[in-house]
Amino acid sequence: MKAISINISNKDIQELDIEIKPDTVYSFFNSILIDEIETLTKHTIHTDANALSELKTAFFIGEQLVIGNALITGKSDEGEKATTIPLKELEEIISYNVSKFYLDTLSLLSATDINIYRPFFVSKDTENIPLSTEWVLYTFNIADERTKKYFLNELEKSLSSTKETEVFIQKMAGLALNAA
Repeated sequence: MKAISINISNKDIQELDIEIKPDTVYSFFNSILIDEIETLTKHTIHTDANALSELKTAFFIGEQLVIGNALITGKSDEGEKATTIPLKELEEIISYNVSKFYLDTLSLLSATDINIYRPFFVSKDTENIPLSTEWVLYTFNIADERTKKYFLNELEKSLSSTKETEVFIQKMAGLALNAA
């Protein structure tokens, strides 16, 4: 099956021919903790869930923040399949330009057990909306400099425990959601 590998250390993007087995993705990352990001249409972006705590390099696929190496497989209702996105098209939407705000925030979050892709729910009016830490970072990244500084200062205060940091992130998500 055709898949695409992104090696962040040398920015190498290549097509691979892999055989999908129950442990293929885990073997690729040599890890049992894998994140599956489904923002790329009809594809799954697999990453090592330990990449944040190991301070791996971040980059973007479109507007999706990805940390560390990635393996992209196709996705259908029947499960994983060969990728269909042309390599050139994928290369055009990858950006290695990560803002200082993201870098500073990721550096602080690396000391916690937070998974930036794991959803949590925030209430707005009578609706529970699923959001993630990654969404909070995206939202605050586009804020003004004063707001970014406030976010980083308050995040730093919450780092005494992962639980406190999660509560802080959820609070910031609520503020961002209600400001929109």
